[in-house]
Amino acid sequence: QVQLVESGGGLVQAGGSLRLSCAASGSIHSINVMGWYRQAPGKQRELVASSTSRGGTNIADSVKGRFSIYRDYAKNTVSLQMNSLKPEDTAIYYCYTNLRIAPLYIDGDYWGQGTQVTVSS
Repeated sequence: QVQLVESGGGLVQAGGSLRLSCAASGSIHSINVMGWYRQAPGKQRELVASSTSRGGTNIADSVKGRFSIYRDYAKNTVSLQMNSLKPEDTAIYYCYTNLRIAPLYIDGDYWGQGTQVTVSS
């Protein structure tokens, strides 16, 4: 019913930049939230950044000032611009959305397959 397709991960040196993108498609009536989580080896999945349908954003303290989130409401996409990357940013990054599907108008959470980001020191 709903698919999230991510792109943009990879290997980068410390101090470098990467941009992740995610596109939602399927039987979508409306999107409430889109964002990114990450999970490093041996750690719990954590919120990186999110954007609500009303334009509000939530950025994790660990990435404030370095990461930015962008939404294209018309295209149902979300991007994460990551600058000044650090080795501790190494993780699998997951696109996340909470949206309402059509035609049943049921809200649900959906996840992308994850994309690896590796920052070398």
